[in-house]
Amino acid sequence: MTKHSEAGMIIGVDGKRAVYNHTGLGNYSRYYLNIMSLAFPSARFRAYTPGFVESEELKPLSERGNIEFIEPQPRRKNGLSRALWRTVNMPLQLKDDEVSVYHGLSNELPLTIKGVCPTVCTIHDLIYRRIPQDYSAIDRRLYDFKYGRSARIATRVIAISECTRRDLVADYDIDPDKIDVIYQGIDPIFSITPDSVKRAEIREKYSLPADFILSVGTVQSRKNLMLAVRALPHLPASVHLIIIGRMDSAYADEVKREISRLGLSERVRRLENVPFADLPAIYANARLSTYTSRYEGFGLPVVESLSMGTPVIAATGSCLEEAGGEGAVYVDPDDVAAYAEAALHLLDDRIFYDKTVRLGLKHIRRFSAENFAKSTMACYKKAILSELV
Repeated sequence: MTKHSEAGMIIGVDGKRAVYNHTGLGNYSRYYLNIMSLAFPSARFRAYTPGFVESEELKPLSERGNIEFIEPQPRRKNGLSRALWRTVNMPLQLKDDEVSVYHGLSNELPLTIKGVCPTVCTIHDLIYRRIPQDYSAIDRRLYDFKYGRSARIATRVIAISECTRRDLVADYDIDPDKIDVIYQGIDPIFSITPDSVKRAEIREKYSLPADFILSVGTVQSRKNLMLAVRALPHLPASVHLIIIGRMDSAYADEVKREISRLGLSERVRRLENVPFADLPAIYANARLSTYTSRYEGFGLPVVESLSMGTPVIAATGSCLEEAGGEGAVYVDPDDVAAYAEAALHLLDDRIFYDKTVRLGLKHIRRFSAENFAKSTMACYKKAILSELV
């Protein structure tokens, strides 16, 4: 086999997020390493990172025979040299390592990589352009430069949704023919529905109410949790709102004040330090989940919820219809009355509720690990072949 076949392939990836980030981009990077290394056991995955910190999330990956985490050489570990390693020195190492293809998993490629090897760059979203008020002017310019340049110089680009693909074409004039839309599958932990015993155990552990709407995600302006809070008084008093996610922003403080103003302190609760392993059963216990973000690259919590048979109320305007299909009900992100009506329809109409659950479970079949792995490998082969022409 040559190094361009699956069996002989050496795949370099940006491993920094997998090591240091414990939320969105980190989860994506670890998911990628897990799924791809299992799907293609004879390929070698070299994750380049400026440092390595062992964690429970990384342990099974670092122990896998075909994954290697590559750190800078000792002489490059200090100060500015270390900071520049990913953009300057790492591409030289890629060449020495004879990688078949390099994959930037989190929106960017090293500045000096062009001409070193075939490249693929995953672009997750262009939120900084769609919701600019959430970013400083300096950050917006930096992201525009790094991410726009990466998309332009990449041999091929992976967009995590059709929405992101459209934005790349519109904002950066990327050739649509070099963009592959590849949906992230959900973590394997969501492939098994918790049984009644596990659900009861989790219900008792967190003192969960019988009827609750679940919100998973950082409480920030773009995520728009305020919509669910303001709709809650229009729902039966037995319905609670459970929040899993950081609440340490100015917007989160606004949400807290609104909860107090509306007299909802007994009906809204945040769960802290929830292990990832408990999430499936919490979703399964919820009557509904809510994800009314004004803009997302994809919206993974929607798929997680549907996989547990829990319908979602989501917002129109970005890509959430792609994530939820007919397993979600969509409302304008500023329409409190529409949100309350959607929630009541799901809560009161058992036939509609069950139909929505069935359609949601059918819809999420497309977000399988198998599809993710096959599509990503096909993208690599296209990148390699195009560089040979």
